[in-house]
Amino acid sequence: MDRIVKVGIIGCGGIANGKHMPSLKAIPNVRMVAFCDIIIEKAEKAAKEYGTPDAKVYKDYKELLADPEIEVVHVLTPNREHADITIDALHAGKHVMCEKPMAKSAADARRMVAAAKETGKKLTIGYQHRQKAASQYAKQYIEEGRLGEIYYANCYAIRRRGTPNWGVFLNEEEQGGGPIIDIATHSLDLTLYLMNNYEPKMVLGRTHKKLEHPEAGNIWGDNGVSTTPLEESAAAMIVMKNGATIMLETSWALNTEQPIAEGSCRLCGSREGLSILNDKLTINKVDLNRAVDSKVDLGAGGVAFYSGAGNSPQQTEAYNWIRAIVEDKDPVVLPEQACVVSEILEAIYVSSKTGKAVTFD
Repeated sequence: MDRIVKVGIIGCGGIANGKHMPSLKAIPNVRMVAFCDIIIEKAEKAAKEYGTPDAKVYKDYKELLADPEIEVVHVLTPNREHADITIDALHAGKHVMCEKPMAKSAADARRMVAAAKETGKKLTIGYQHRQKAASQYAKQYIEEGRLGEIYYANCYAIRRRGTPNWGVFLNEEEQGGGPIIDIATHSLDLTLYLMNNYEPKMVLGRTHKKLEHPEAGNIWGDNGVSTTPLEESAAAMIVMKNGATIMLETSWALNTEQPIAEGSCRLCGSREGLSILNDKLTINKVDLNRAVDSKVDLGAGGVAFYSGAGNSPQQTEAYNWIRAIVEDKDPVVLPEQACVVSEILEAIYVSSKTGKAVTFD
């Protein structure tokens, strides 16, 4: 990748500093030439640390989009703003990486898909758990037919006491929800990706806000955790059109002894099964009439299943994204796939509110 790609950053908060900007900076042919944030000091700080010497700083993202030299935009704002900024960027002729979830609502996600099709520009969503070594090994294992028909799955994103209390995480208007839209979105995306199944039929879900003192023991302290209207935990059953069933469990705060990190799932097939739990991959099967569990050593040398092998998932995500632009090919995460994730997550909220299952056409 020797062609220079100029990138603009919209939203210079935690996810920009913790994931996107460091990952882009590690790619030799990337130049971050513009930074935008409604708090101008954040944009100025980001430009100084990650930008080119002549990097520009903006408070209004539309001014950034007017720069014809910018080829790629990363949208790293609160969820409520994902759709409008992404759509404006696509119509301004930019390729867009939008941080997860795709949008606050399913309708907004569908608008984003439509804009990408209309403009012909590339759009992807920041689901970096697909880029993990465990995920890529599992994907190839499944594509070789080892599991057979995958008809049952679990996806997990369970924290015992881990409610984020900075920025706008506890603001329902800005974010749209709690752990469902924040961390279960990663696990559901990975599960659907490994199953290669994006046709839901029915969702039955339930959210919970029951803890008497959710702030007690929270790893980031109180700071509003006890007063937020957002769900603390949730569970859902997702039935796909081919009959496969996915059970989803998620929480920011739950009285459970064993947390399970986002990006965890278990797939059960007609031949074998596998699980990715806390980044550890285990394959299970029956061999010689005995139950066998095989743990895959992902630290050992072997085939590089994805570009940038050896890097972190977020670095690999950024590298593969830029490569898709330079080589004019599809990104790893397609917007149509991410849209289905948003539709299912929204259905969980609707089902919990109405007490009824949500069906899809």
